[in-house]
Amino acid sequence: MLIAMSSLKSLRRFALPLALAAGLAGCTSPSFKADVSRFAVPLPAPSGQTFAVVPEDPKLAGGLEFATYANSVAAEMEQLGYVRAPAPERADLLVRFDYRVDGGRERVRTDLSGAGFAAGPWGPWGPWGGGFGRWGWGFYDPWLAGPNVRSYTVYTSGIDLKIDRAADGQRLFEGKAEAVSRSNRLPRLVPNLVDALFTGFPGNSGETVRITIRDDEKTVRTVD
Repeated sequence: MLIAMSSLKSLRRFALPLALAAGLAGCTSPSFKADVSRFAVPLPAPSGQTFAVVPEDPKLAGGLEFATYANSVAAEMEQLGYVRAPAPERADLLVRFDYRVDGGRERVRTDLSGAGFAAGPWGPWGPWGGGFGRWGWGFYDPWLAGPNVRSYTVYTSGIDLKIDRAADGQRLFEGKAEAVSRSNRLPRLVPNLVDALFTGFPGNSGETVRITIRDDEKTVRTVD
């Protein structure tokens, strides 16, 4: 009995750091990924040209929500060296902007990742030890307990951006960014999509790239 108790104490000393490490490992900062496609004619370097962000859908004109997202687009244009016009009628470039998110679709995930520590009714170390109340950390083996199946909803969000020369209506740029995520909150999604679309602007015409934004860092890779 003494040997068994000693073994259990050793197991607890060994397993607790592992459980804590596993919990900390899961606390990583989330990343936002978007697929970005762009088409453009050779654009002259910005030299004081003015622009105005206008809605692709006229019904959005004058809306506070559109104005908020338009400010995100305008900030990116200003960083490139363009100047925001006081009114669309006085702009050299018209930036036509639209945004969307779908109604979502269900995904099912089956987890067979192997044995590990998981919450259960046996306390922190299975049915052999004390615990943090009725529910605690226990040893989980999916081959004994069965697969962990769960469902969740994912949403596809996107933005479209077009730049026309106001003088003659010539199209200079077309771009779109799309992302799949578990959020359908446009106030969070649209600024990230705008950020992704303007990363490496104007990009290579006809190329689609994956933009990953994480901890204020951006990485770009070509999507096959």
